[in-house]
Amino acid sequence: MLRTLKITNRKSQAAEDLAYWRSRPMAERMAAVETLRQQLLAPHESGDAEPRLQRVCRVAQRARR
Repeated sequence: MLRTLKITNRKSQAAEDLAYWRSRPMAERMAAVETLRQQLLAPHESGDAEPRLQRVCRVAQRARR
């Protein structure tokens, strides 16, 4: 087995990543974003929780008599 080591710096890697994603069609880029979004949100979402309304708290000042 031939082992190779490739040393890159972050700037060149970022430029290569950007060039790659710009070369991909818009639909493929959007699908990749959706996949990442689902991976990020999956641990936080549980199937048992029901959606609820957001709580709103307001402080009202009464008129003095």
